[in-house]
Amino acid sequence: MAENYPWFKSYPSFAPHEIDPEKYKSLIDILERAVAKFKDLPSIENMGKSISFNELNKFSDAFAWYLQNKTNLKPGDRVAIQMPNIIQFPIAVFGILKAGMIVVTVNPLYTAEEMLHQFTDLGVKGIVILENFAFNLEKIKAETTIETIIIASVGDMLGAVKRTIVNFVVRNIKKMVPKYNLENYVKFNDTINILKKPLKINLSSKDIALLINTGGTTGVSKGVTLSHGNICANMAQVDGWLGNVLEEGKEIFITPLPLYHIFSFTANLILGIHLGGKIKLITNPRNMKAFIKELKKEKFSFFSGVNTLFNGLLNQPSFSEVDFSGLKITLAGGMALQDVVSKKWEKTTGNPVIEAYGLSETSPGASVNPIDGNHKIGSIGLPLPSTIFKLLDDNGNEVPQGQPGEIAIKGPQVMLGYWQKPEENAKVFKGDFLLTGDIGVMDEDGFFKIVDRKKEMIIVSGFNVFPNEIEKVIAEHPGVLEVGVRGVADEKTTEAVKAFIVKRDAKLNEEEIKEFCKQRLTPYKVPKYIVFRDELPKSNIGKILRRKLE
Repeated sequence: MAENYPWFKSYPSFAPHEIDPEKYKSLIDILERAVAKFKDLPSIENMGKSISFNELNKFSDAFAWYLQNKTNLKPGDRVAIQMPNIIQFPIAVFGILKAGMIVVTVNPLYTAEEMLHQFTDLGVKGIVILENFAFNLEKIKAETTIETIIIASVGDMLGAVKRTIVNFVVRNIKKMVPKYNLENYVKFNDTINILKKPLKINLSSKDIALLINTGGTTGVSKGVTLSHGNICANMAQVDGWLGNVLEEGKEIFITPLPLYHIFSFTANLILGIHLGGKIKLITNPRNMKAFIKELKKEKFSFFSGVNTLFNGLLNQPSFSEVDFSGLKITLAGGMALQDVVSKKWEKTTGNPVIEAYGLSETSPGASVNPIDGNHKIGSIGLPLPSTIFKLLDDNGNEVPQGQPGEIAIKGPQVMLGYWQKPEENAKVFKGDFLLTGDIGVMDEDGFFKIVDRKKEMIIVSGFNVFPNEIEKVIAEHPGVLEVGVRGVADEKTTEAVKAFIVKRDAKLNEEEIKEFCKQRLTPYKVPKYIVFRDELPKSNIGKILRRKLE
């Protein structure tokens, strides 16, 4: 970059200022290079079963061949994947891409109505869906453009004996597969049993790889259009940032966040493939006892998660019994990382949490803390190589250093736009810069900090109050397990602060929280209303949804 941006002075010595965004032409290019280099090493593991890089390549070839030869799907068609973290997911991803088609990731927990909106909005023509969720597809299939249905079962890739047992338990003991009646579908295993090479599609960095749903946290959900180049560039940015900390062919990537979320997709799946790592898929991280049991099986080196996941694990007594001696990188994103959680994680594991920041619209990485020991707790770090941040006021002008402004991002990882939404695109782009809706400040060292979401700011008697700040304070109370804050209408002050709390200590009461806040916050920031809940509403990756707090 021609300009010497202020964050460069805080870059680790090994981190490049720029990356070559064209080094990798496509996600298939990354896979093929990895297969040539790592061949028989394990690539994906789930439920005790692993497949090698050669097997991942072979199965995804077969899947692509099936799509090209046994369906009416054509290059450029959208094919949805609606599955949790199981081995079939990456096979389907690379198979769809090899066939020249576009992957649409779908939250398995979506209702039929949410599925219908996404499928019709993106013009989905094919779907790979876990049988557990097929009953919802049945409800809306007639209203969609879906022609090809491929149904997977949890145990598909686990070997004959284990497959039979697992599928029997899922269907008949746990009764997790509601009855469904869909015509002309094919079973997943039948799509990969003909081991033929597909017709090779010449993909470029400009071709669309992925359509990621925004999840609707800021209104009606939209399809974020990410090219092969967007995701390859973001992977290269993170790879450059990590230097040689992770060794090729030797690392284990713990993957509890769903692959249908862009954070896990890029940071675990694509980076893991590139480095020849074993990507250990955790299907149900909410079953923390089983999750921790999995962590105890072998040393691991890379762990990505969100604040609520880290907090949940830390509150399990058995978590401290895990062997963390191999852990090299703990990466946090998706939501603000609370200081109390960050400090407890480092104390328990001996490894600091490296907080990053990004959006689905940035593939997702935009900034990250240094891994050389110079990270700042509470900061989202420094813009990644080849990435420029600006902080803008309401008129679109840059604000002085130290002043809050809306973060605008420019870089090769920034999306092509929202799928067929020119009016929405006009709102979020200012020239080449993406307007994030997040309010941030930059310190004298070039580190950025999120103050809050622009739309979630609370106005109390004319004063701006940011929920993050209040949540951070309340989270430090030893009797609090989780907290979410939002504004509510108030006759006297326009809005008032309302806190929603999950107790760690059953004796905790409203007055105790208010007194705790009064010692740490100016009066207008102290919650006027406090309610206690058994749990707080969360997104698919565990982010507390303030808009649903009630």
